[in-house]
Amino acid sequence: MAKKSFFTKLKEGLTHTRDNMMGRIEEVVKQSPDFGEDMLEDLEEALILSDISMETTEKIVNELRDDIKKLGLKKADDVLQQIKNIISYIITNEYGNELVPDLPLVILMVGVNGTGKTTSMAKIAYRLQQEGKTVMFAAADTFRAAAAEQLEIWGERVGVPVIKHGEGADPSAVIYDACHAAQARGIDVLICDTAGRLQTKKNLMNELEKMSNVISNEYPEAARETLLVLDAATGKNAISQAEQFSEVTDLTGIVLTKLDGTAKGGIVITLADKFDIPVKFIGVGEAMEDLQPFDPDQFADALFSGSVMSERDEEDQREGALFTGKEEEEENDGPEQDAE
Repeated sequence: MAKKSFFTKLKEGLTHTRDNMMGRIEEVVKQSPDFGEDMLEDLEEALILSDISMETTEKIVNELRDDIKKLGLKKADDVLQQIKNIISYIITNEYGNELVPDLPLVILMVGVNGTGKTTSMAKIAYRLQQEGKTVMFAAADTFRAAAAEQLEIWGERVGVPVIKHGEGADPSAVIYDACHAAQARGIDVLICDTAGRLQTKKNLMNELEKMSNVISNEYPEAARETLLVLDAATGKNAISQAEQFSEVTDLTGIVLTKLDGTAKGGIVITLADKFDIPVKFIGVGEAMEDLQPFDPDQFADALFSGSVMSERDEEDQREGALFTGKEEEEENDGPEQDAE
């Protein structure tokens, strides 16, 4: 049996989101006689019901209103295509959607319990190993019972050594030892688990700040990433978590898990729009290969698959008839921004 590509898994994983979101959008657009204000009002409601925030919804609708007039859109498929173009533009982050390439690298993983933080660590480690990099784990979540043991199990599965202390130990002491162990063994990437105690935000902030200072002092040559792990199934609660963690640490990326089990995948659009934090990985299954770097164009293709044109070579055949509708791109003499 042929192995499924990630794009196929992504399309399948977004089935619930696509049915939830695109079903509403298609119904609104295809039943509209003139793509006027009544349609735009109904579209606004459909987007909000698809777990897209009010602010992001208004941005999509306002841009679409301008594009319908500017491009003279007369067909439902063209309107749907333009909605896709707008969404694709929103989820393309100017800061890039990949891990920093510099080595050695220290990654702090943050997020509340139950989001898939530990399994995401294992999947990222697996991916890095496939790229020929060496990886080590630091079990710095000493607050949650058995967190270190759980990480050790995953470490054994993917062949990654784990630096840990006893339950209740100082997390920064674990980071200290892990930094020195990674340096001594010539490890490329050190991935550090952390506690997710949003209910004691001040303690969490102090803890993360202390760990960050330890890394700066003990491993100053290392590049840094701080990745927030969010469960897509929580929908708009993920926005609240992103807001709160943004207040206590400098996030460099988001890992969005469990997209395959929810109809709330539209939350990706709001996350990309609301925060200057790129979505770096998305998960659509349990297998190690099912956590992949986030590709905005691929996500938009999968989300709209079966409803409007989704193949990029087909888009090229449109000879530029439709575009993202950004005025500043028209006025800019330089190259257009591409998804990284």
